[in-house]
Amino acid sequence: MNALRNIASCSGLLLATLIAASAQTPGTILHAPEASKLLPDAVFYAGKTANTQLRNSAGIHYADDHYVLAVLVDTSGYSSAVQEKYQGYLLTEVPLQFGDQPLPPGAYGIGFVGDHFAVMDIGNHDLLQALSVHDDQMQRPVPLQILGPWPLQTDSHSSSGTYRLCFGRNCADFRRAK
Repeated sequence: MNALRNIASCSGLLLATLIAASAQTPGTILHAPEASKLLPDAVFYAGKTANTQLRNSAGIHYADDHYVLAVLVDTSGYSSAVQEKYQGYLLTEVPLQFGDQPLPPGAYGIGFVGDHFAVMDIGNHDLLQALSVHDDQMQRPVPLQILGPWPLQTDSHSSSGTYRLCFGRNCADFRRAK
């Protein structure tokens, strides 16, 4: 009986260690050639279908085989009010954290408005706004990229460091939430 209990304890400890290790492993950044293979040619948003700009896409592939993907969209068929804040599409299979604001897995419209990064549901309803940064020091700004990961020094809740989603020089920091 003690042997079974020891085996069960060791198995549980090993499983917990493996889960913790995979959660702490940063994801692999996907550039446009890899991300575009996973994204659709068009997405539904606010009652319309918008073509995606697959050449302007990026993502993260986590060790547990989950993804975060972002792509710019052609918003020419939308009103100027929608175009102002809807510039891209975000698909996430994992919960994310923008600042102190959580974002559950799902499909979202995203964009930069002034000094904020906006996230909307696919009905164009505002879900969150996070402060963004304008990175004048960026060596090679491109229309869309994901940079990082950087370990968070001040936050023990991070499981994979901080990433930066950038449209040109406008960037929003995020991390995978637990």
